[in-house]
Amino acid sequence: MRIFLKLLRESVLFAFHALSVNKLRTFLSLLGISIGIFAIISVFTAVDSMEDNVQDSVKSLGENVIYVQKWPWGFGGGEYAWWKYWQRPLPGIKEMNDLKNRTSTIQYFSFEAYLKGKIIKYKNNAIENSTVALVSHDFDKIKAFELSDGRYFTEVESETGRPVTVIGAEVASSLFENQDPIGKNITIMGRKLTVIGTFKREGTSLLETSNDDVVVLPLNYGRNLVNIKSDNVGPFIKAKVKDNVSNEQAMDDLKSAMRSIRRLRPIEDDNFALNESNLLTKNVAIMFDTISMFGGIIGIFSVIVGGFGIANIMFVSVRERTSQIGIQKALGAKNYFILLQFLIESIVLCIIGGIIGLIIIYILALVATKAMDFDMTLTLENIVWGIGISATIGIVSGFIPAWSASKLDPVEAIRSNG
Repeated sequence: MRIFLKLLRESVLFAFHALSVNKLRTFLSLLGISIGIFAIISVFTAVDSMEDNVQDSVKSLGENVIYVQKWPWGFGGGEYAWWKYWQRPLPGIKEMNDLKNRTSTIQYFSFEAYLKGKIIKYKNNAIENSTVALVSHDFDKIKAFELSDGRYFTEVESETGRPVTVIGAEVASSLFENQDPIGKNITIMGRKLTVIGTFKREGTSLLETSNDDVVVLPLNYGRNLVNIKSDNVGPFIKAKVKDNVSNEQAMDDLKSAMRSIRRLRPIEDDNFALNESNLLTKNVAIMFDTISMFGGIIGIFSVIVGGFGIANIMFVSVRERTSQIGIQKALGAKNYFILLQFLIESIVLCIIGGIIGLIIIYILALVATKAMDFDMTLTLENIVWGIGISATIGIVSGFIPAWSASKLDPVEAIRSNG
């Protein structure tokens, strides 16, 4: 063990010596490894960050949630013409109430409709392009969110349609700046509503599920502002599946109930769509796996180029230290000792290049997080991958030079001028 530690120490010193003797040559060699690790791990980091963002977005939609809608997600496959989807009736509040009575697999139902691009005002302040959400009372039991201040609607407020609202963090900061919004009145579509709660800031969402720019109203108040039976607001029903029930069971239950409610004959096609939030997770995972694969292939070519650079510097190092190798072998150094000495040196050089690449990724991730309000993190898993790939390239690139050094004849090596 002591011999190995001594060998490791000497090899590390030789590696740093190689770095200092010919700085330009070493820089160019390490640059290839750094670029390769940067190419691979930056793709993994970006993909992991985007996938985490999407997963969080899906979770905010509600886990094990089924959407009863007019349009299926990703429609257009097969020979089903788009106008047949267009002719479907929109889900209604009465249908949601009927589903409550006819299903046994659903824990909660929520009816929702959304108005896009609305102007929200408070005194002289206004915010544009906000989303107004009209929701039934159990909205909070299905969609995951946190309140930074205030409260959600009471059942009485939801049922009677009181003019109250819960607003997003961006809406609150834009309209009220440093003031407390709770209890103040905002104006939406010419109507005044009292703010009773604010959502905790969620940040950018790739699926646009963030509540930061959303103003939520009780459905029974919102239906006085807009026709909730219009395609313009895209009404739909959300169903939260019970914990001990599979989505497949719940889908069958909902499908049977909806066909009964709409009095569809056995030979007639469904005139509604059942969409799963879990489906987004599966599709996203496939998409990001594909992106990672292609990004990894590009990065591998960069690493291979860097590996040739490291192999070159190791061959030069062997040639420069030929006489020293001969002296070591004359004093009794075994072949494996010489081999390990150069192999460890190659690994150390590659790891240094990999660390440089990881540092660049870390800095760029911090900049991206600040600039885009998008959480991009260099995870421990990707750091381990980066170091592991670097070490592997060090072994592959350094083995042949190290093997050639270990096989040198000590007499011929001592006679060499290096």
